[in-house]
Amino acid sequence: MTVEVGLSVYDIAGTELVALGAAAETAGFSTLWLGEHVVLPVDYSAEHPTTGATTNRSHLARIIDPATTLLDPLVALSAVAAVTDRIQLATGIYLVALRHPLAVARMTLTLQDIAGGRFMLGVGSGWLEEEFAALGVPFGERRARFEEALGVLRAAWGGGEISFAGEHVAFEHVMVTAEPVQVPLILGGNTEPALRRAAATGDGWFSSGNPTFDEAVRLRARLDEMAAEVGRSARLPVYVRMAGRDRAELDRYAEHGFDHVAVWANQLWPADGPLAEKQDRFAAAAAELLSGR
Repeated sequence: MTVEVGLSVYDIAGTELVALGAAAETAGFSTLWLGEHVVLPVDYSAEHPTTGATTNRSHLARIIDPATTLLDPLVALSAVAAVTDRIQLATGIYLVALRHPLAVARMTLTLQDIAGGRFMLGVGSGWLEEEFAALGVPFGERRARFEEALGVLRAAWGGGEISFAGEHVAFEHVMVTAEPVQVPLILGGNTEPALRRAAATGDGWFSSGNPTFDEAVRLRARLDEMAAEVGRSARLPVYVRMAGRDRAELDRYAEHGFDHVAVWANQLWPADGPLAEKQDRFAAAAAELLSGR
């Protein structure tokens, strides 16, 4: 059995991301997932739902710190789209609650045009309270804003004149695109509400963090149960991340029927050295991981 292998990328400069995207396509990776934050709170007390971090940990040991390199994922993936032809490009994940959804609709349609239909929008509701505060978005409203954003995006991508009346977003008689454009909407999150939302409305589900193999099996089974409860007959595409670059572990996912597994790019793409050397070392590591697949 085979499994499609993607790369999950975070904390990388834009020029290196473009080079990595081209190298990933050549190596045979299926998808390039790019994570995001908009700003870097220098110190914060919020904890990522999958880390179990305590509020007393130094910010230098956390998911973001002042040394983290952030990119706008839609801009950066557009650059990757321009130098690739086959690899799928996805946000893993994008914080739609921090933006006006009509602006997101415009940007994603532009990216999908450049990518020739290879783009998937992976979204989540967010967890970093200080980031929301910096951007003037009440943290307590993030889930409601997230839900409204999904509705606006679906309507906008559907083509033609649209109107929307929500608590946080409202507009009348506008058009973002004349013709429908397909943008797969991949919902992230490992909690019960997140799984239920993905099962009900998503085009796929992307795991948060690095669940263990057993946890990934459990989450997929729970997602299947929820999808059946809402009458979905086809299995929802599941994209899970695994820690490390162990070929035997990857084969384990394949043997248990997983179709899409992502590995962290920094397990294969060196942090230091000239670009040409990084590309050579990445190609060798990718060949070792993907050989025979």
